[in-house]
Amino acid sequence: MTTDRPADPRARWAYLSQSERDAAYDVVTAVKNSAELSAERNAASAIARAKLRSELDLAYGPRHSAKIDLYPAARPEAPCLVFWHGGYWQKNSRELFAALVEGIAAHGWSVAIAGYSLAPEVTLTDIVAESRAALDWLAAHGPEHGIAGPVVTSGWSAGGHLVAMTLDHPVVAAGLSIAGVFELGPLRDTFLNAALRLTDAEIAALSPLRLPPVGKRLDLAYGTHELPALVLDSRDLHARRAAVGAPGRLLPLAGHDHFSILAELRRPDGALVQAARELIG
Repeated sequence: MTTDRPADPRARWAYLSQSERDAAYDVVTAVKNSAELSAERNAASAIARAKLRSELDLAYGPRHSAKIDLYPAARPEAPCLVFWHGGYWQKNSRELFAALVEGIAAHGWSVAIAGYSLAPEVTLTDIVAESRAALDWLAAHGPEHGIAGPVVTSGWSAGGHLVAMTLDHPVVAAGLSIAGVFELGPLRDTFLNAALRLTDAEIAALSPLRLPPVGKRLDLAYGTHELPALVLDSRDLHARRAAVGAPGRLLPLAGHDHFSILAELRRPDGALVQAARELIG
């Protein structure tokens, strides 16, 4: 595991231009082939969603996007991976991530992909509440749909933040956050805030780095070619949790960037598939 810390742009935040602040979180521009990687994943997801055994578009809340897609394993008692998509809480949808099902399903797991409403139509407070409501629904109704085993939550980017914010939910056994965002304060000074409209109260209440660590296991993964701000969010959250004895590993994946890292959750032999499986002892 690398011990070198990248230079943190937020250490000089007050002196940065608007374009420099934006660049610190602009994952799309930072990854030159991000559009191609996303397009390939979206196309593969359309195929997977059409062919895999599933129960789709199940409403867990009143809003249009408050729906969950279930991919039950053959055994109801099998572990279930719950996944939240990324997009800085303001773009993408659950349908575009069905390609992630097959990797861990090959090991006999169920998968649930939870959608959520997006900013600016709703606030980040609303989004976190919806993510908890999705877990409430799964705990209450999963067994009738063939999902009754232990739940591991996972998510990418903004979804990684939702993993941390729901780790304390009673149904959750452990979490795997992938390239998550754990300190919200700087986002208010970037292009992202046009939709998020973060308040002081939300930054304080919804930044995992500002909250007491939850004692359940949380593994934190990121690519070594990730933007420094996101690398440091994962490293700092891991250090903060380790300082109080909260369990979990830091998983830097060599050679991966913000988008390519998802390949490790798509393949049965992927590093993130293996990490998720190791969360259930």
